[in-house]
Amino acid sequence: MAKAYVYKRDHINTDEIIPARYLNTDNEQELAKHCMEDLDKDFVKKVKPGDIIVAGEDFGCGSSREHAVWAIRGAKVQTVIAKSFARIFYRNAINCGFYIIESADASEKIADGDQIEIDYKKGVIKNVTGKKEIKFNPLPDFAVEIINNGGLLEHIKKAGA
Repeated sequence: MAKAYVYKRDHINTDEIIPARYLNTDNEQELAKHCMEDLDKDFVKKVKPGDIIVAGEDFGCGSSREHAVWAIRGAKVQTVIAKSFARIFYRNAINCGFYIIESADASEKIADGDQIEIDYKKGVIKNVTGKKEIKFNPLPDFAVEIINNGGLLEHIKKAGA
């Protein structure tokens, strides 16, 4: 089970996910130390491996930096669930091997601190605390394959291209 960190707002941008002042490294553990700090200064103190971020529309808008995905992944966040994602963040997540979930109503059906279980194959989020089930469209098979291979570069290497 995972704890949900819910940010009930739209347009959380990449500078809020990982502020530009920390972009002098590509080390995920270093970036993780500052993950979400301009939005929630205590996020890295609270988050545990496998926890989940829940947000509104257009998550990851702004700069096209992969660092935003790296910071979240470095913080050992299991996934981000949002109403929608900025297109570049969405592609970066898959290309970096990080599974994200689009759900129109998850942010209304999940409260901060709720315990969550996700069945990625069936496309079901179980809010154990709120006793609710939320359906989502799983990522397409090719995207899951890229994620399972560790990202696009590893996927290409495994394909022998």
